[in-house]
Amino acid sequence: MKRQANRALRLGRGPIPCTPNSSGASFNPVLQEKHRQVALACGWGRLIAGHTFDDAQQIAQALLAEQPGQRDIAFYLDKPHVVVAQAPQQLFVDPSETYRLNFNNYRPAKATLRGFAIRRLRTRSDIAALNALYRARRMVPVDPQFVWSQRTARHLVYALAEDRVSGEVIGVAMGLDHGEAFGDPDQGCSLWALAVSPQAGHPGVGEALTRYLAERFQARGRGYMDISVLHDNLSAIALYKKLGFQNIQVFAVKRRNVINESLFTEPGSQADANLNIYARIIVDEARRRGIMVETIDAENGYFRLTYAGRSIVCRESLSELTSAVAMSRCADKRVTLRLLRDAGLKVPAQMKAGALEDNAAFLQCHGAVVVKPADGEQGKGVAVNLTTSDEVETAIEHASRFGEHVVLEQFCTGQDLRIVVINHKVVAAAVRRPASVVGDGLSSVEQLIEKQSRRRAAATGGESRIPMDGETRRCITAQGFDFASVLAPGETLVVRNTANLHTGGTIHDVTEMLHPALRLAAEQASRILNIPVTGLDFLVPSVDGEDYVIIEANERPGLANHEPQPTAERFIDLLFPRTGVEERAQ
Repeated sequence: MKRQANRALRLGRGPIPCTPNSSGASFNPVLQEKHRQVALACGWGRLIAGHTFDDAQQIAQALLAEQPGQRDIAFYLDKPHVVVAQAPQQLFVDPSETYRLNFNNYRPAKATLRGFAIRRLRTRSDIAALNALYRARRMVPVDPQFVWSQRTARHLVYALAEDRVSGEVIGVAMGLDHGEAFGDPDQGCSLWALAVSPQAGHPGVGEALTRYLAERFQARGRGYMDISVLHDNLSAIALYKKLGFQNIQVFAVKRRNVINESLFTEPGSQADANLNIYARIIVDEARRRGIMVETIDAENGYFRLTYAGRSIVCRESLSELTSAVAMSRCADKRVTLRLLRDAGLKVPAQMKAGALEDNAAFLQCHGAVVVKPADGEQGKGVAVNLTTSDEVETAIEHASRFGEHVVLEQFCTGQDLRIVVINHKVVAAAVRRPASVVGDGLSSVEQLIEKQSRRRAAATGGESRIPMDGETRRCITAQGFDFASVLAPGETLVVRNTANLHTGGTIHDVTEMLHPALRLAAEQASRILNIPVTGLDFLVPSVDGEDYVIIEANERPGLANHEPQPTAERFIDLLFPRTGVEERAQ
């Protein structure tokens, strides 16, 4: 009996004796009959409360009843292997750790001013926003109808983080009240499906969501809050430990499915692990379709895909299907704009950088210009909104370090819109915003940039960072600040004029809002350039309006930047059209 009581305490159910059984969990006889065998719908799947079941076979049967597109989890198991043994070909032990926050030891944070607010889900548009966030983080989206029907429920709480200025949802977490859900005599609760937007410029969003739910449940008299987190999610684990969570020996079991595939399949080769996110998203999609992948040069993103005797070498989204002629048309920005202009599409005026007096005349004609390498990429050497001859000449000298030829281009205002076209069809569209920082009243601009740069690098696998260079300094100085300035709490400062992702910019999906005229122009441009995969950069007053100019075409767009849109799927459809879901079903 002492051993059983100790195990009950370890599971957080207090000193109530538990009756051991073959389930791998401990059934608590204090639970009422109506609260036994609990499989609670949560929107993304069901939480199967293992300690409410009598035996392992019942838990396994519940997991095997999982619906398509959902991800169920059997939780509160202290012997998960016993459950897996009931269906070893279909179930697996989730490689996650469980952490618990005991409310007796929890202390709320001091009130601070921040640029976002935490609130409960209120509208149907909130559900669409949180689903977009889940898809962007490769998490399971929720059933909108179910979540809407549960918006006033006491047992299920969806908390949202909302940017105070833009109103954009930048974080979400779900809390589950065990007392309300299944009469838990120990009055516990748990936190699930925490996600923070990779574009969020505010620090502390995940912590604020966690604290919000903890304090809400603590006010109800709950005793603790549990969370399950993947063992290698070190940043999340560090956050939970900071808040006072402690590791406990509670385990989970899931069903083998496509959603969980990465958790129970053999890891890829070390070469695959070294691929960047733009190559990896394509490689992962290829493997899901049974296409053989051979990594050729991980550092530079080269790999070979082979299926049914057909073999294609790719460098990220650039494949052998893109001809050398098409690639050269996109690589040289002068050629790109000339071809598009001749076809009747709208483009800005442009000239090759030349003599001082010619450059000054172009500037005088247009009022403000952009300087860029004619064959540059990733925003390197680009300077925007230059209004003096000195600025132009300095920018030309800098741009020449990144390409043999430098061009001057008419500066056009508007939103920076990237449209991805694959096989001459628009697949994704997103507005790109330049890097910015938000003040806290304490940190210098330089410190804020360093912090934001670390967050952007973590969110993009190291692909996005804010450079501390002359262009950043010029942008800050033009607004009356310098690196030592301290911004007021909540004050936002744009630190780059260009919205390139590699220099810290953020990207926001607008595919569903795209005006038909913009869609038509993008598809026409891809045909003019005769390129099967391209990322076209537009400047537009509004994404739902007809006005635009096209400023360049990218022959190797980063497909990973446009999740949750199916860019990788359409890319593999282009390369291997017989491997799509519909074709494989025939």
